[in-house]
Amino acid sequence: MEPPLSPRESGRFVAERSQDVFVEEEGVRRVAEMLYTLRHSEDLTASGWKKANPLAPAPTSDQGSLSLFTACSALNWVFVVDTMNFSFWPETESQQCEVTYRGTTYRGYMTLCAAITRAMEEGVPITDPKYFSQMSMEELGRVLRSDNATPMPMLQERHQVLTEGGRVLLEHGGSFRSFISQAGNDARKMVELIVEKLPSYRDETTYEGQRISFYKRAQILVADFWGIMEARGEGDIPNLDCLTMFADYRVPQALVHLGVLRYSDALMQALKNGELLNSGDRREVEIRGCSIWSVELIQAHLCKLVQERDGQTCNINSAVIDFYLWPYAKQHHKEMAHIPIHHTRCIYY
Repeated sequence: MEPPLSPRESGRFVAERSQDVFVEEEGVRRVAEMLYTLRHSEDLTASGWKKANPLAPAPTSDQGSLSLFTACSALNWVFVVDTMNFSFWPETESQQCEVTYRGTTYRGYMTLCAAITRAMEEGVPITDPKYFSQMSMEELGRVLRSDNATPMPMLQERHQVLTEGGRVLLEHGGSFRSFISQAGNDARKMVELIVEKLPSYRDETTYEGQRISFYKRAQILVADFWGIMEARGEGDIPNLDCLTMFADYRVPQALVHLGVLRYSDALMQALKNGELLNSGDRREVEIRGCSIWSVELIQAHLCKLVQERDGQTCNINSAVIDFYLWPYAKQHHKEMAHIPIHHTRCIYY
């Protein structure tokens, strides 16, 4: 079987054939202009990732919960979180999994970050592959326990992918750092290694007869690795430009809000009706593929502005733009409430 197109090639392939999702050039230009005004902001850097997620480990710091982390455990924390980073949307807004950690109550993806960090404080060796490769589902359920009667979704799937991931790390040196070092500090090779060795990261499907890939979690894992290494002054990783945005359900909503994407009336109505889209459904693939390609166009236009106006080379890649758009979507969720997110239960995002 031929290998699938890369996420960037897949985004372009889908956008050129999409029937229900459309990239709006005017919106692309407008967002590029908005990002140009922020080009010197910390929001558009690798450290913007840490700012957007206060629970993310920064092994250079010894303050607060961050004292829990050595460099090795910080990278293993990233691996554990990214391996289970999927499907947090609630069945109903009134029934959401919540996790309180150090006086702050979290929802969505942040419940996972809070739960893993809480477990570390409680003495659970959750970042040790020897432990999480063979932990029981009951043990993981206790780690991921909710404050209320609504559990974190897909516990069985999270247990399966985490124990599988732990066994792979044990076969490759016993830590995420030793595993990923086989890729020789090259972002493209890192994504390829992750997808080759870890089946749960193989975010692939077929669209219009063509095998394509989005690799949302694999790319996030590499980007988060970069974020940790950048904080330690070791962030010089070649080929980071191969990373695209991370095609999920929150950023597409922001792209529609910003006028970058437009949904057909039929798709918008289906989403407003609460229709569940299966992973690989044509419309679901078009939402994700067009999201990727639209951010590629934003990044290209932004770099053109930086070159023309500043006479400089732009070092803002698509992953960094995603680092900005994801918290933007969270911060502006009330303004965007009329735009439905698409709902797909799967392990890929």
